[in-house]
Amino acid sequence: MTSSVSSSAANVTTLIKLNQVGYKPNSEKLAVIPAVAATTFTVKDAYNTVVLTANLSSAKTWTPSAESVKLADFSSITAEGDYTLTVDGVQNTASFKISANAYDALNAGAIKAYYYNRASIDLLEEYAGVYKRAAGHADTTVYVHESAATSLRPANTIISAPKGWYDAGDYNLYIVNSGISTYTLLAAYEKYPTYFQGQNLHIPESGNAIPDVLDEALWNLEWMLSMQDPNDGGVYHKLTSKNFSGFVMPSADTSARYVVGKTTAAALDFAAVMAAASRIYKPYDATLSTKMLDAAKAAWVWAKTNPTVYYSQPSDIKTGEYGDGNVADEFAWAAAELYITTEEDAYFADFNQSVGSADVPGWPNVKSLGLISLAHNIDSLSYVVDKDLLKSRLNTLATNISSQKTTSAYGVPLTSGDFYWGSNSGALNKALMLTVAYELDNTKTNYLKTAQSLLDYVLGRNPTDYSFVTGFGVKYPQNVHHRPSGSDTVAGSIPGFLAGGANGENKTDCTTPYPSTLSAKSYLDAQCSYMTNEIAINWNAPLVYVSAALQNLTE
Repeated sequence: MTSSVSSSAANVTTLIKLNQVGYKPNSEKLAVIPAVAATTFTVKDAYNTVVLTANLSSAKTWTPSAESVKLADFSSITAEGDYTLTVDGVQNTASFKISANAYDALNAGAIKAYYYNRASIDLLEEYAGVYKRAAGHADTTVYVHESAATSLRPANTIISAPKGWYDAGDYNLYIVNSGISTYTLLAAYEKYPTYFQGQNLHIPESGNAIPDVLDEALWNLEWMLSMQDPNDGGVYHKLTSKNFSGFVMPSADTSARYVVGKTTAAALDFAAVMAAASRIYKPYDATLSTKMLDAAKAAWVWAKTNPTVYYSQPSDIKTGEYGDGNVADEFAWAAAELYITTEEDAYFADFNQSVGSADVPGWPNVKSLGLISLAHNIDSLSYVVDKDLLKSRLNTLATNISSQKTTSAYGVPLTSGDFYWGSNSGALNKALMLTVAYELDNTKTNYLKTAQSLLDYVLGRNPTDYSFVTGFGVKYPQNVHHRPSGSDTVAGSIPGFLAGGANGENKTDCTTPYPSTLSAKSYLDAQCSYMTNEIAINWNAPLVYVSAALQNLTE
């Protein structure tokens, strides 16, 4: 349900901006200060005792927001507790918390958001509280669209494909975006299993023998398995209605649903995720593990036989496309995952390790997901992998990202070109890659500091003064573009979702004007703003990974 919470852009520019959720005791701690005349800042503890007075940095202008700002560094404060930061000439007092478990609730909330976005299940009050709702989209009667028809499954054949996560603010499901989303949760578990094994998300599966994050991922993996055609191993590109629904609750959307197209990208993303899932679920369910690996191999064979089947939107389908006309990166990612899981060197040939460099992943660009898995499993890799090259490429990427932080007035490695649709996920995927590189060489403490700066950005150290995660921080989005949040009777947004963030692109989605045309300030907390305020499963995924990484890597 929408809320009337708002603030003017003019007032935001005069505020102290910092991480509104908190800091680990030994993390780097920075705040952005308007470029007032003052040269020092003061921090007081909960007893109003001054614990730090220190110099501000010199003023610099950050191009994406055209602001002249200074930085306050209070990293020397390491004692747990509640604090306030003040600067003469700045009206507001900024509060912050230091805690050993600073990101536990954030991490759990970011995963629990996936539960709130489940299809095909009643969300019971016992687990969902005030966000309880009736099940929508059973998807036990799904039609094969003409674009996906074969002789064995002709058009309008009925199949069953229940479960899965709603992709974003809508009620459709897409294999390509499910690929990177589900993988990132699995990768977080693979790297930090002990952390996740101790977590209780209070979901229906809590208390069984499987860690809750894997239970949640399994809800989507089981849907993905149903999207594979058992007759040929190909994978349907998406499961959707023909048009986007209105802003109604899931149970009120009764449109016919279709599986649309088979594509090489879908098959390869599917193969990669299933290969990774096979090794991760093996200790918990050997039969499921085998099923997943068999499915991955079948999808791989289909993709090798059909290497250039790209998505083309049928004329009667108006939902999201997730089209990709270059699948070299998908081949590389699937090859890496199959190689790691099967320990068969032949798969690795398709990774093409001599070609390309590490980059920041996103749903159209997934080769670096293979690099992440190779890094996570580096001690068990065979001779076919050039481990020095792997480390070098990750190090080069991390060095380039970190160098941008040192020249940024906001102390974040973001430039004007980083403010696009879903910019917050881009920031967090940068942070993810930094933590992967840091794990390979923990002497590179600047990597960890830069990752922290990107999480700080998302949680409030940004020109909008929003913590972009619903329900977390002092000021967070109340009106995300998300059908359940906009259609229920509860004020504000369902918690745990990362809003897309500031977007410098041309936007025509709202009649309400955006507060600024400057790229880092062009954000609107309004339901109409799908270009800055939508949520998406692939945007939440790096929030899960990065919050777990910083919780575990920082003392």
